[in-house]
Amino acid sequence: MNTSNMQQRNPWTDLFFLIMVMFVCVFAVSLIFVGMGYILFGNIDFFTDLPTAGQAQNYYTYMVLGVSSAATFIAPAYIFQRRNNEKDLFLRQNLTDWKTYAFSILFLVAFAPCMSLIADWNAQMQFSESWNDLQEWMRIKEDEMAVLTESIVMTTAWDKLLLNIVVIAVLPGIGEELFFRGALQQIGTRIFKNEYIAVWVVAIIFSAIHLQFYGFFPRLLLGVFFGYLVIWTRNIWTAVIAHFVNNSMVVILAFYYATQGKSYAELMESDSYPIIVYLGSFVFSIIIAFIFYQYTTRIKLYGKRVD
Repeated sequence: MNTSNMQQRNPWTDLFFLIMVMFVCVFAVSLIFVGMGYILFGNIDFFTDLPTAGQAQNYYTYMVLGVSSAATFIAPAYIFQRRNNEKDLFLRQNLTDWKTYAFSILFLVAFAPCMSLIADWNAQMQFSESWNDLQEWMRIKEDEMAVLTESIVMTTAWDKLLLNIVVIAVLPGIGEELFFRGALQQIGTRIFKNEYIAVWVVAIIFSAIHLQFYGFFPRLLLGVFFGYLVIWTRNIWTAVIAHFVNNSMVVILAFYYATQGKSYAELMESDSYPIIVYLGSFVFSIIIAFIFYQYTTRIKLYGKRVD
């Protein structure tokens, strides 16, 4: 099936198919692994009991996390591609151009202080009294996710560090990008007739689905950045690598904090910088993004890498 045939199909049908496949995959995995876990370990909470659990339960929990990630995002995106027989769904132009990967990582590093400032503002958001019920629900969900995240990332064991990199950085980096920036962004482009609108809508969904509302805006901006990477480079693996680097940095930093005897709360504290650092971060980020855009534009213009 070629691109013109894909454009002629109803994007809402494709969206419904993608979501249904995701729900079926998640339900099947939950049914199998939760049931198997109950048989093997009894009626326990795998994630909250992770720090004190036995070795077998620990490894089983990581297996569930990995399979769940694959079932939620990788499998639906792959099935969607196979159904459409669309070779260009997951763009891979200039796959070996190391400069595009370097630019994306450099931007993440340069924008880190600004992202920290945005995260701090987001974490302190307050709603009016009429929204108290919603705010309380959001805080409960945030606390639940914090407990889950703490039980996983705050470890001093090297084998757990490697497992965390796999289940928090490798699999989400691949799966979430194939699903959101691959399948869903392509569907959104056909719905809105504009790939940049699709980037923002998909980024909103990407951030909301994590159910961490007091980190919504930093994750939204990350989603926008990943989406623009795919548009600019026409290579989804630039977004995959950037996503992997972003998540693995958090995992490694959490491991370092744990080895130093520091808490998860200390890990989540936003660093405070002088105003000049934030200004520098913003200016350098804009410069890097501009150079990156110009570079990828020349690649598209000449149809090859620019050395």
